[in-house]
This record gives sequence, C-alpha cells and structure tokens, in this order.
Amino acid sequence: MEKQSIEQLQKIATQLRRDVLRMVHAVQSGHPGAPLGCAEFFVALYFDQLRHNTDFKMDGKGEDLFFLSNGHLSAGWYSVLARSGYFPVEELKTFRKLNSRLQGHPATEEHLPGVRIASGSLGQGLSVALGAAQAKKIDGDDKLVYVMMGDGELQEGQVWEAAMYAAHYGVDNLIATVDFNGQQIDGPTREIMGLRSLRDKFEAFGWEVMETPNGNDMESVLIGLEKAKNLTREGKPVMNLLHTEMGYGVDFMVGTHKWHGSPPNDEQLAKALAQLEETLGDY
Repeated sequence: MEKQSIEQLQKIATQLRRDVLRMVHAVQSGHPGAPLGCAEFFVALYFDQLRHNTDFKMDGKGEDLFFLSNGHLSAGWYSVLARSGYFPVEELKTFRKLNSRLQGHPATEEHLPGVRIASGSLGQGLSVALGAAQAKKIDGDDKLVYVMMGDGELQEGQVWEAAMYAAHYGVDNLIATVDFNGQQIDGPTREIMGLRSLRDKFEAFGWEVMETPNGNDMESVLIGLEKAKNLTREGKPVMNLLHTEMGYGVDFMVGTHKWHGSPPNDEQLAKALAQLEETLGDY
C-alpha cells in the first residue's frame, strides 16, 4: 500500500468516524464511543504500519496480524478494513443486520476478510495473539502480531495470566495496545474498578512498556507505533499504552462513558456529521 501523508491519514480517520456514526445510527444499535476514540490508531495501523495483504488468508503467514480483543469496537474496525480494501465499502450498510457478515461483535462463521477470531467476550484476545506470535516464531516468520484491548477489559483475570505467560516465554514479536480512555460501559474505570498504574503493572510482569500520550493525534500515534516496533525482538513483549478520548471528534460525545453503547438519534447524527468533513465519500 502506498505511503500516505499525515494529512491524508487524518482524512481517512475523519471518514472512519463518519462511517461509525452512520452505521450505529442506521440500526440504532452498537458502540460509537470507543471507535471514535481509536480512529487514528486503526488508520495509522492499517494504512501505514501493518505489513498485511488484503488478499485475505486465514493463516496469515508472511504478514503482520492484528487481533481486536475489545470486539465492541467492531464498527471502527469494519470501516478501516473496508476502506483499506478487504471488502466493498458498500457492505458497511449491512452492519448488525440479519445475515450480515458485519455482526455487532466480529465473528468468523461468515468468513469476513480480515477477521481471524470471534471477539467481544472480553479478556481473551491477548491469549489468542500470543498463540499466533509463538506460531510465527516456530515457523520462522519474521512478521509481528498486534492486539488491541480496552482498559476496562484489563479487569478480566485472563489478561494477567496471558501477560505473565508472554513475559515468561519471551514472546517478543508481540505488540499489545491498550485503548486507555478511562471509560467503560458503567462509568469511569477509576470508579468501577480502578486500574492504578498500568505501566507499573506491566513492567512488574516483565513487559517493555511505552506510552502514546496523545492517541488522537495522528503523528503521535505513528511515532508510538514505530517506537513499539523498534522495541520488539529484544526478549520482551511490548505494551503500548494509548491515551485516547472516548467519543473524540464529536463535541457532545467526547470524554464520557454515556456514548459507549448508545447510538445517536437523527438530530444527534446530523449534528455530529456536521463536525466531520466527508473526505472519501460516504457509502
């Protein structure tokens, strides 16, 4: 894929936000908040950093792999998969509809290109990514494995079992990213179950930890992903703490858990889209 400028990448991220809002509005169902906050990450990964092939093969040999553990971000992931060429953009119209390949949480039974595991049952993605990363080591495949998790998801115990395993077995071809927005469906994470210092936790578990302080700035996200890549192959798994704002890009959605799983009505959609320029053409 041809390299894009930061300005071009930001335009794609803006279109992704439009896609997300229109998708969840059309069926009055879904999760807009976190995908809006992760738009820069998805675009930077798929349009700049990931060495991937849109001629999709499930085994992923010879290419970087990405697993979305917090599957409720599906609308954002589907948008970037379509916009990068995995399936027709028009298929976004089928999001969450009966018999669609674009279910509310990513699924594999309909064989949607780009999706290798069903996800949404939180806490499982890191374990799967570890298996894929170890398989690449066994196969002599030099490509990397990426996984994204939510910060609220880290309240699941399986994450910490996997974190311990990753460090013990030196799975150093893995880059895990936490969408660190401080929100979960019931409220701020600090009120539901405080996470304290994630840096200290993962370092104590034996990970190489870095932070991307502004996950809603395209240049910062690109720098962070490049830094994470440069930390691989040094004996430790890599953790990228990506600081984002839930609902970013829409003034009345930003920074609150209220839009975690609530779709906009007609008036709210119009107000939100007025703040986001159509850049690639709506589906």
